Amino acid sequence: MRERIVLFAIIFGLGVFLYVFQNYFNTLWGLVFLCCAMLVYAFYMHLATLHKRRQLRKNPQVINENFKPFVTIMIPSHNEEGVISKTVENVLAITYEKFEVIVIDDRSDDNTASVIKDLEKKYDKVTAMVRPKDAYPGKSAVLNEAMALAKGEAILVFDADARVQPDFLSRLVPHLESEDVGAVQARKVISNKDYNFLTRCQNNEYTLDTHFQVGRDAVKGAVELRGNGELIKRAALEDIGGWNNYTITDDLDMSTQLHIKGWDVRFCSDTVVYEEGVVYLIPLFRQRRRWLEGSIRRYLEHFGDVLNSKEMSLRASLDMTAYISEFLMPIWLLMEIFFQVGRVATGVKPINYAFSSLTMGLAIAVCFVLAIRYSLRRYDNVPRSKALKQAIETALYMLVIWFPVVMWICFKILFCKKDMNWGKTTHGLVLEEEQHLKAQELVCQVNK
Repeated sequence: MRERIVLFAIIFGLGVFLYVFQNYFNTLWGLVFLCCAMLVYAFYMHLATLHKRRQLRKNPQVINENFKPFVTIMIPSHNEEGVISKTVENVLAITYEKFEVIVIDDRSDDNTASVIKDLEKKYDKVTAMVRPKDAYPGKSAVLNEAMALAKGEAILVFDADARVQPDFLSRLVPHLESEDVGAVQARKVISNKDYNFLTRCQNNEYTLDTHFQVGRDAVKGAVELRGNGELIKRAALEDIGGWNNYTITDDLDMSTQLHIKGWDVRFCSDTVVYEEGVVYLIPLFRQRRRWLEGSIRRYLEHFGDVLNSKEMSLRASLDMTAYISEFLMPIWLLMEIFFQVGRVATGVKPINYAFSSLTMGLAIAVCFVLAIRYSLRRYDNVPRSKALKQAIETALYMLVIWFPVVMWICFKILFCKKDMNWGKTTHGLVLEEEQHLKAQELVCQVNK
């Protein structure tokens, strides 16, 4: 109910603001002010990133070889019999000396439980945990229960399809040494990015996210965890009471709670965790629906704590506020169109013949294209012309995916009962298709 009230208050306040602004002020100047504020903030983050790189070149980070906390690696899995074995074997190849692996079967309907039990028998570092069918659903509940078995001073969470290099932990752990750092997030990359248009756009979206996360890290803003490849200090986990069982995005909710408690979250762009992209449109919508719903709900749930926290840094608060505004843009656009159409219908001449929000949307779209192009050039070394083409494609993809989902989630929060619909992402589809094609080729060869 609190989330519904807060969202209604925000939308109502936005509506009042737009109505007053349209009737008593020059909308053009409002547009100019908002665009300038966004550009100034983006430029500030860019300068901070350049400054940090320059400082690291002059004074490279000194690695404390004595900082070697014991790490518990947790891998939750639900119906993952096709990929979990290779994931565990990949993780066991990590060269960091002190770690254990807890693989959790979360109420699977397939043979995941028997697979992870076999892994436990085969490898000394692996512990298998099988949850009963009537256990509370959700990744947060899985991780909270696994904490009872965990011995680590830090917890590393992987998805069931994660792939990493052997030096993954050796690169990530040093960023956790500072006392005020509660967690570190590795960069995420789509492993099957060349499979089709959707997977390519997802990877480009992740690359843009890397660009933003690097900027937020440079200004010590509200860096966010991304679920896969997140390393969390046990003391920080205990400080916030563990994972929130009542959220569908454990990583984003935890990020906000850590910032509220004054913990710093860092981003490590040179340490990569690979995951499988979604290859079909409907499952992609389901995945993004969950991400977006969880993201909006955590802001609404912790709205008061963000405003009243005495431990949260001012930079993190301002940075979080700037990113909340991205969810208001679709609502802003529809409200402006509604007000303008209403003025025409009632015989009142619109103050502005062009909708300010459409103009602002175009300006933001141009900025997004440039940001995506820069990200692809910087982090993926994509050639100039190809980067521009992919940037335009990805911007259109994000518009088609995010805009309707934002509207639906706002409607759902206001008028529907809250549920814990996880919208699980299916892994191993690409592998299954490749195996099927190979089988077909083999049959053809036999027939010949």
